[in-house]
Amino acid sequence: MSKQKSNEAQLLRGALVPTLIVGLIAIVVFTIIQGLSGFYGALLAQAVVLIYFLVHIFVSKISRNLDPMSTMALAMFSYFAKFLLLGAFLWALTTYTDRSSIDRTSFGVTAIALTFAWLGGEITSYLKLKTHLPLPHDQRTS
Repeated sequence: MSKQKSNEAQLLRGALVPTLIVGLIAIVVFTIIQGLSGFYGALLAQAVVLIYFLVHIFVSKISRNLDPMSTMALAMFSYFAKFLLLGAFLWALTTYTDRSSIDRTSFGVTAIALTFAWLGGEITSYLKLKTHLPLPHDQRTS
């Protein structure tokens, strides 16, 4: 008898595969177009996007058995913290690195493409899940 995977594991697998494929393609393309700075820009974008979305999956996993108010509070804290940290990271990237070492265009285009790949993979995986939600009881049929 096979062990059933958790919803988070299925979502992670469904999102990770297309993201890694798009990331690899972006790294190759921007390395060819921009050289080493394009490679670093695309590679850094892949790391940032993966960390950002892996935190989302982790929060989903740890909040599985929490009450709705706690889940919402944790989700809002997570989104706010990711937003601030991403802003701080982008500020540090532009302040402390040279454009010749990390290509900004490669970073931006790759990050956008990876975000679409992750979300598309996650949505596709979600639609394949066999989630059973309790339906409200219809008072008219009783």
